[in-house]
Amino acid sequence: MTTNSTRLTRSPKARWGSPLAIATAGTFFISSAFPVVAAFVKDTRTWPRWWGVLDVGLAFFLAALVLVVMAIAQGRVNRQGEEASYRAYRILIHSIITMLVVFFLAGDRIIWPNCLTGFAWRAWLLLYSLPAWFTALSAPEDRK
Repeated sequence: MTTNSTRLTRSPKARWGSPLAIATAGTFFISSAFPVVAAFVKDTRTWPRWWGVLDVGLAFFLAALVLVVMAIAQGRVNRQGEEASYRAYRILIHSIITMLVVFFLAGDRIIWPNCLTGFAWRAWLLLYSLPAWFTALSAPEDRK
């Protein structure tokens, strides 16, 4: 039996968990486009200033969304979320091998200093927050 205080505490988390997780994933993919494009820019001074401002602004917004997702899932990460994370980790490990292949095949055409930092912190953020993200995504809604 649940008490009213338990229901009030869990209801907002469940209600916003899944949509917030989906919005965070979308923001992550949009934000990841910036280092991809920057990888091919030889002279960054020729790019408009708004490009960098948009990149950094979106990066801060992504970090804020991840913090909120982690706060929603705080203490609620269950076995199902952990197992889903481990399955995703197995897939994501292959992206490292893919990046090595890209490095060897197109390494001289990619401007690594322009994109490596962006890829690295986004990868860390993704791997660090994945259990919380899966937990927030699978949170059941309270319909009462």
